[in-house]
Amino acid sequence: MRLPTRPVRQTAWVTDWLERLGRPTSGDAVAGASVGLVLLPQSMAYAELAGLPAYVGLFAAVLPPLFAALFVSSPYLQTGPTAMMALLTFGALEGRAPTGSEEYIKLAALLALIVGVTRVVLGVLRLGPVAYLMSEPVLLCFTSAAAVLILASQLPVIFDVTAEGDGVLARGWWTLTHPGQWEPAALALAAITLVLMLLGPRIHRLFPGVLAAVALGTILSAAGGYDGSTIGELPGGFLSLNGTFPWGETAGLLLPGVVIALVGFAEPASIARTFATADRQHWDASRELVSQGVANLASAVSGALPVGGSFSRSALNRLAGASTRWSGAITGLLLLLFLPFSPVLEDLPRAILGAIVFGAGYKLVQSRSMVDLWSQSPPQAALAWTTFGVTLAMAPRIDLGILAGVGLAILRHVWLEAKMRADVDYDAGTLTIRPSGVIWFVSTPALEDLLIDHLADHPDARRLVIDLAQAGRIDYTGAAAVARVVVDARAAGLEAEVVAIPPRTRRTLTDLLSESGTDGA
Repeated sequence: MRLPTRPVRQTAWVTDWLERLGRPTSGDAVAGASVGLVLLPQSMAYAELAGLPAYVGLFAAVLPPLFAALFVSSPYLQTGPTAMMALLTFGALEGRAPTGSEEYIKLAALLALIVGVTRVVLGVLRLGPVAYLMSEPVLLCFTSAAAVLILASQLPVIFDVTAEGDGVLARGWWTLTHPGQWEPAALALAAITLVLMLLGPRIHRLFPGVLAAVALGTILSAAGGYDGSTIGELPGGFLSLNGTFPWGETAGLLLPGVVIALVGFAEPASIARTFATADRQHWDASRELVSQGVANLASAVSGALPVGGSFSRSALNRLAGASTRWSGAITGLLLLLFLPFSPVLEDLPRAILGAIVFGAGYKLVQSRSMVDLWSQSPPQAALAWTTFGVTLAMAPRIDLGILAGVGLAILRHVWLEAKMRADVDYDAGTLTIRPSGVIWFVSTPALEDLLIDHLADHPDARRLVIDLAQAGRIDYTGAAAVARVVVDARAAGLEAEVVAIPPRTRRTLTDLLSESGTDGA
């Protein structure tokens, strides 16, 4: 007897999903554990950068990498709190509630929810190409400006001072110019942390320099050898899921959330694309959007902040021997098991967390590439550097900086596409005009002026030929403009025709000419 096939078809997607997930390997275990050792202190540091208590970062390091691993396209991509996402979160929430307060934490969770829903919807609709909407120069300078703000924000933490001033840059400058306020012990621990971060990989590629600094600082502080600021109370216990959000604030967070969803996706997309190219693997941007969206939904129900893909942790994951998507899940499971023991870090000096963020942030400043832009493409450089300046000026609302950069890039594109060029031949009374470029509603005034001017320059012309072989895309308004010129030329007694019409435009242009009472093209 043949078994019914319907249940098989219903579960086929499950089998396919399990096959893509693969089986965990020893390399996945080593890689997942290695990343977990780095993510543990990073998550707390990035939470504080976002204006949140350190333990919120731990919550964001548990479920997001675990759930992202179920849908991720790249086997190497590690998801969790990042410096960029933390800064974007702070910019979106600053001034809406006191930093670190319960209300502020709930707003961060709502923001993560908006980011998650946005990315999932975009991924399901197969809109992965949104990862490429921002030009490379604009993204380069935006990232560098954000990095400068990240570095400046950590200076008061590293030097353990209560800085004065209005804004991140002002408080960073105040810190540097008041050495009498510095805490020597904090500065020493921060320096040791940076040295371990930079030189640790030279000892061994998997050497957990950050974790070593955390362990050292915690031991010294607990032993009474440190009088500076520490993390303070950590709740311990396992994760409590959050089912309530401040829905009344949704409208105010909707635009920042959508911007963060788009801007923050550029980093994981770049990571996955880089590794896919290096290893000759397939990569699906839409699927990655879903994985990053699900990760943010998981962060939201964890009562945590928006998350993203980390280049440093993903690179470590690959270097440590990860071969399947299980490595990310292992990272999340290890952090989950650590949560009940998190109070052991209550004495951790905050200066170490500041150094961790500083060490990650300085790598994002690409000053050499920014300078080189001027020799490579001055117009693009002008746009990119404008984005850099606006981002610094609008801090902490750096999402407005990227919006300004994208807006200026679009305006420049429209301005360029509004221009119309043409090759012109005149022979024995026949005027042939070959327009080039996109013929759309923005460029149609320039096209009509161009055609009329050339007709005026050749008053003895008896025949007009508009050759569209060199034209790009032609929309309805562009086709209507071409038809008007032909109709007017025929009304003036000229023979006029349109040749080399693109197939997609032929029917539209023929219909427009027919409606005007003239013959077709």
